Amino acid sequence: MVQVIKNKDKILYQCEECGFKYAKKEIAEKCQAWCKEHKSCNLDIIKYAIKDSVENKEN
Repeated sequence: MVQVIKNKDKILYQCEECGFKYAKKEIAEKCQAWCKEHKSCNLDIIKYAIKDSVENKEN
């Protein structure tokens, strides 16, 4: 099951295998299933990943 992350006014879904975050639960579930089965990431799936904002990164 993907992890649900509440970020300010957004809800994101995180693949528990690779850590990528998505706006849609279905894509996060596809990512997690792929990662678990193939032990790798799929470029056609991770292109939908949400990039961390600069505010969330430590300097």
